[in-house]
Amino acid sequence: MDQKTAQTLFEEGATLIFLNVPEGTEFGIDYNTWTVGERFKGVKMIPPGVHFVYYSAVNIRDHQTAPRTGFFHNFKRKEILVKRWNKKDEDIAEERYTDPDEIARYRDTLRDLDRFLGPYPYDSLKKWVSLSNHVTESVLERLMPECGKILSATQLESDDATRTTEDRAKLAEARKSEQEKSTAEQQLPRMHVISGTAIRFSAIPQNYPQGASPSEITKHSMDSSYALQSLLDSSYKDNPKDLLGELQFAFVCFLIGQVYDSFEQWKKLVHLLCTSEDAIHNHPEVYSLFITILHFQLREIPSDFFVDIVSSDNFLTSNLRLFFDNLKESQGVQVGLKEKGLKFKRSLTRHFKWNFNVVHNDEDDPVVVEVS
Repeated sequence: MDQKTAQTLFEEGATLIFLNVPEGTEFGIDYNTWTVGERFKGVKMIPPGVHFVYYSAVNIRDHQTAPRTGFFHNFKRKEILVKRWNKKDEDIAEERYTDPDEIARYRDTLRDLDRFLGPYPYDSLKKWVSLSNHVTESVLERLMPECGKILSATQLESDDATRTTEDRAKLAEARKSEQEKSTAEQQLPRMHVISGTAIRFSAIPQNYPQGASPSEITKHSMDSSYALQSLLDSSYKDNPKDLLGELQFAFVCFLIGQVYDSFEQWKKLVHLLCTSEDAIHNHPEVYSLFITILHFQLREIPSDFFVDIVSSDNFLTSNLRLFFDNLKESQGVQVGLKEKGLKFKRSLTRHFKWNFNVVHNDEDDPVVVEVS
């Protein structure tokens, strides 16, 4: 990058000032991760848009790395975002730096801070955009945990009734008096997820409407369009494409944020979209973008990642096989969308050697209700 371009990016791009981060901390933004040095004070030249910032405290003596924590932020042009490390909590301090006068002081000293700020790696920007271009401000507001952080380790606490050893002893005594068998497992604290720490993913609706007849249950079990439309109507009625933002959000939280629950949500959404035949011609733009999103996502994971250890089958090939069949058989689907799907199928076969013409038995096969 030449000096003139770098100067323009420095002046027009956003800046993340991250103060008091201990040396050796793992820090990253989007697709880039570094080990923090003693001079680190943040990142400069951040292009406007949604970015994912993450970090892990590191015990240098024992070489132990804490679970990853991160947050999404929609950076504006020339924005300065200030964060400070809390040594006691080994996390970002809770206070927010929003005072205009304080931000102005940081802006006035930005050139003095320049040598302590790492440049955003523009060589990876294209890849990041391909994985996040549908994650909008509205998607973030809907999905982000109330605590404002993406936590790779599930945050648990004891239920009130079994919070302390004394309470557990009382509970064990009560069980004994009721002649219940009390095992060591039963005497462990009962745990629940701490309120406000979980990602607020959309719940996948039931596949068929309440009161459905046996024939209707069979129909909706073979085609998930009812469930997909119910999800769009309840969560994304104003903009169905925001569902794709949730798909990308879940993928990034799993791939970069290391949140396993996000992988499960991603699989649910992929399955829902792949098994909805009628929805393909009702939402052609959504499905055209879906193909593009999967194309870029699958570039980032090994071809054998989705193999089920038990069945030796592949989650993606089984679902994409259904999708390609639906795309082929669905009436009224645009020719351009069918051609795009066929090109995607050929690309996957060429790159991953996946055979979409071999049919495997699958526990997710359609439910057929017999009427006597």
